[in-house]
Amino acid sequence: MFAVISGTNRPGSQTRKVAQLVSDYLETAGHAVRLLDLRELPAELFSPDAYAQKPAKFAAYQDAISDARGVITVVPEYNGSFPGALKYFVDMLRFPESLVGTPSCFIGLAAGRWGGLRAVEHLEQVFHYRKACLHGERLYLPNVFQLLDEAGQLEREFQQRLETLLSGFVSFAERLSS
Repeated sequence: MFAVISGTNRPGSQTRKVAQLVSDYLETAGHAVRLLDLRELPAELFSPDAYAQKPAKFAAYQDAISDARGVITVVPEYNGSFPGALKYFVDMLRFPESLVGTPSCFIGLAAGRWGGLRAVEHLEQVFHYRKACLHGERLYLPNVFQLLDEAGQLEREFQQRLETLLSGFVSFAERLSS
């Protein structure tokens, strides 16, 4: 199973639309997928008590990461980095074992022309610290509001880039698991 993280809790985000495209591609290719939408995190996770005792509803998120044969994170750029909700999500995963050895890849997006480059680079540092196995390719989606149409579909060129990235990532994850 591949875990796809929609890296923000912002309602109506472009991030969620891209995460859905990722999930759809993987499912069409015959892979099991779990889409983790940070908008759906249990509210009690944000209580200071959650550091000591995770809410029972968080177990499904933890299990999805623990059981994943690969994690694809769709990362929007907020204020020159990735969203705090995404960092908090990673912080809430069991430490040190979560993400260790897990094949991981990143898709950045932004309203600007760099497509979330800084956000992805910052998040890669966190995943590297957690000892994930980072895929050497990534995809940046610049000017994301112009790249996605009303139906949530990417321009053809970027859809092809997305499919190339995901195909390569699946191969990467398979090589690591054998």
